[in-house]
Amino acid sequence: MPKATGPIVEARGIHKHFGALHVLKGVDLAVHERELVFVIGPSGSGKSTLLRCLNRLEEPSGGAITVDGIDILDRRTDINKARQRIGMVFQAFNLYPHMTALGNVALALRKVQGLPRAMAEDKARRALERVHLADRAGHYPGQLSGGQQQRVAIARAIALEPRVMLFDEPTSALDPELVGGVLAAMRELRESGMTMVVVSHEMGFARAAADRVVFMDGGRIVEEGQPEAIFGNPQQERTRAFIGQISRH
Repeated sequence: MPKATGPIVEARGIHKHFGALHVLKGVDLAVHERELVFVIGPSGSGKSTLLRCLNRLEEPSGGAITVDGIDILDRRTDINKARQRIGMVFQAFNLYPHMTALGNVALALRKVQGLPRAMAEDKARRALERVHLADRAGHYPGQLSGGQQQRVAIARAIALEPRVMLFDEPTSALDPELVGGVLAAMRELRESGMTMVVVSHEMGFARAAADRVVFMDGGRIVEEGQPEAIFGNPQQERTRAFIGQISRH
């Protein structure tokens, strides 16, 4: 796949207010094709809010966002159609308990892309294979571990063939022994060339897999750079304090 000349995701001057609370204070972020950008920072720094603004689950109070050349804040933009280009995986799995893993993944393809059942299920099986759950296609969420449910959620997102994947704390609801399978699925996605923006506390994964790490605090990007620079030689005092704190845990 040829590398895009400009960013595939570009946010400029993003502000977000919740009433009197000013959560995002003029954030600029550009993500290029096939890049994995990891967003870290303390709780309340605005990381998840920024991610949710990138597909307009939250409406920015100001600024501009383009995804794959589409101005997603333009009122004329069909946001549901634009969201097909932006896969999102949340902390909560949000699976339908009365549907199998296959059914959960196929449903999105039928509802969003209008595919007939047989075609949707064929694509859904391939997506489940990518996260190593082909043998669990007929299982219901209640029969799956939390890590397996999260991998079904990842399969549901990638089945729509998005241009970029957003991950909002995808492992924070999981028991520690279940985290590895989800990170492995994300690592394989990254190796396949998927563009990814990840908000997570999995610093080992960030250090090993990210192209760039963005540190946020107080609604602003304080510092960004390659993992070895951010974790090994941060330039800003606030970044140093945060890295020092997480290193002690």
